[in-house]
Amino acid sequence: MEVADVLHAQGDRFLARHPWLSVQQRTVLRALTRCRTAALGGHVDHCGACGHRAISYNSCRNRHCPKCQAHARDRWLAARERELLDVSYVHVVFTLPHALHPLCRRNAACLYHLLFCASAATLREVAADPTHLGAAIGFLSILHTWGQTLVRHPHVHCVVPAGGFSADHQRWVHPKYAGFFLPVKVLSRVFRGKFVEGLRRAYARGDLDLGGVTTTLRDASKWHAFVDALFRTDWIVYVKPAFGGPAAVLRYLGRYTHRVAISNHRLIAFDGERITFHWKDYTRDGQHRTMTLTAMEFLRRFVQHVLPRGFVRIRQFGFLANHCRTARLTLARRLLRHRSLRTRMRAATSAWSCPRCGAPMVLGPILNAHQLARVCFIFDTS
Repeated sequence: MEVADVLHAQGDRFLARHPWLSVQQRTVLRALTRCRTAALGGHVDHCGACGHRAISYNSCRNRHCPKCQAHARDRWLAARERELLDVSYVHVVFTLPHALHPLCRRNAACLYHLLFCASAATLREVAADPTHLGAAIGFLSILHTWGQTLVRHPHVHCVVPAGGFSADHQRWVHPKYAGFFLPVKVLSRVFRGKFVEGLRRAYARGDLDLGGVTTTLRDASKWHAFVDALFRTDWIVYVKPAFGGPAAVLRYLGRYTHRVAISNHRLIAFDGERITFHWKDYTRDGQHRTMTLTAMEFLRRFVQHVLPRGFVRIRQFGFLANHCRTARLTLARRLLRHRSLRTRMRAATSAWSCPRCGAPMVLGPILNAHQLARVCFIFDTS
């Protein structure tokens, strides 16, 4: 069972019913429909051991495709493996309140970028305060826009080495207490203040598209009342327990970095009209449950998580930022008096195994759809 099966059965009907879909959303749906089919061409591969020949179709390589992220994830993890430090790592999650979800519908790029900036500035500011840690930290941020039931739930996962550089960069500052990194309530309030301030600036510049259900916010008095209401709720910032070690960090990143709204293994059944899938109910201690939706509703929930074209959903900040990462990691390892960590990573490979003898298949030349059709005809008649 795959998301593509739903698109093959109901994709045309869904597109006809939802003319408001963006070009990017339509492109993603078309890519998922054609992924690993003859429409994208393929290879005629052969086994070097037993000579078995088979056709492997090309993938769409779209980052929203549940089938096309394994190799990209492995390559990315191999690069991150070289950047691990021999310290504990902390997992911090920043979540936007439900009141902002309607704004995200028409202003995804603006609000998601603001979510990155506000959460990063919050972590760096609170960590730099001598009252809490007094260090310049670095971290990796990953954007997720979905919940377990595919509803809109924008949040950022931050993976943070527990500690950082002193102001003079002459020593490594460790957390003051074991099992404690930064105070959650302080993070929540600072995050709320920074995000709302950025939202006000975007409104003043006219950067927000206030249409649909947010049309009333074009009125200045309604906008100020909306912003004031954001301060009457506590924003959710969650600091999870520290990871078990660098290897655990890699396992976590492998699960979270290249995920899409829903993976194929969560799908249970599809009868052509309704689809059933697994989901985890975090309000009931992570209990596993099932949900059944119509194909139209399932696809509607799926497409709202298609990111704007070119939007970067994995970013690095502080001493892990691109412009200073290599030098800062070298300094950190010298201060921590250890060499670069090397953990066992599964090497990414483009080859697949022979279904007859299990040996690696040798990839053949790329064929377009017309050439592949001729090969299939030869296979069928031989």
